[in-house]
Parts: sequence; C-alpha cells; structure tokens
Amino acid sequence: MSRIAVVPGSFDPVTRGHIDVIERASHLFDEIHVLVVHNPDKTALLPVAQRVALIEKSLGESEAATNITVTSWSVGLLVDYCTDVGASVIIKGIRSQVDVAYETPMAIVNRDLAGVETIFLLPDPAHAHVSSSLVRQVAGLGGDVSPYVPRAVAEFLQQGR
Repeated sequence: MSRIAVVPGSFDPVTRGHIDVIERASHLFDEIHVLVVHNPDKTALLPVAQRVALIEKSLGESEAATNITVTSWSVGLLVDYCTDVGASVIIKGIRSQVDVAYETPMAIVNRDLAGVETIFLLPDPAHAHVSSSLVRQVAGLGGDVSPYVPRAVAEFLQQGR
C-alpha cells in the first residue's frame, strides 16, 4: 500500500521554504500531491494555474524526487481531495508558534472528518522567516526577492515589473 501525503497551500508565490518542505516530504512518502488551494481570506497575486506552473518549474530546478504531483483544488474540503487520492496525511510547513496556533484546529477537524492526520514540518532555519506575503510585499515595492524564492519565481516576478 502506498503512503500518500498532500502538501496544501496557496503558494502565492511559492518560496524556498515551501520547496524545502515539499522536497523533504517527498523522501518520507511514496507519493506527494502538492495542492494549490484558494484561500478566500487572501487576495491572490497570481492565478492558480500560474502558481501550479511556477511550483512545477521550481521543483524541476531542484533535485526533487519524481514522486511529486502538482495540481489545484477549489471545490470542497481538503480532506475530500485526500480521500479521492487515497492520502492519509497532510503535510504543513510551520514557521512559528503563530502557524501552530492557526493550523492545529484545522488538523484536529481534518482528523475528525476523515481520519486524515496532519504532520507539521519545520523549514530550514534559513527560510523560516520568509512568507509568501512578505515576498509579495517586497516584490511589489521593487525589491530583490531572489534570496527567498526559486529562480523561476524571481524571474517571473521581475518580468511583471
């Protein structure tokens, strides 16, 4: 039986911290689904299809395992997607106590609803201070985001200026 996990997020845009978590998760499970989801509480910078493409390019730049699928989900609960693909685990990158406080109730509900467990992975400390929101702000003000995002994302954001 395959061990399948889902790494969900808005990835708007994907950061080096996201890629770090995805790559490390790919070594722990047989199959990883990176799932771009719409967060109604956030105003998106990039359309979902562009986020999927940038994640695929970014993973292509790395030495990521070949067991990663990148897709999107916009209808229903995250655990519905997990059930559809046979995933028993959700992987969430956690940067701080704020993330833990935000993610814990969702993890409990996901377990209650569908028996899907959540595993929290800490990013490499070099990336722990970086969020997509911070990247969007720096990029929007003309700053260099290349230390914080994969090359494909930095190039795409630079073209948008």
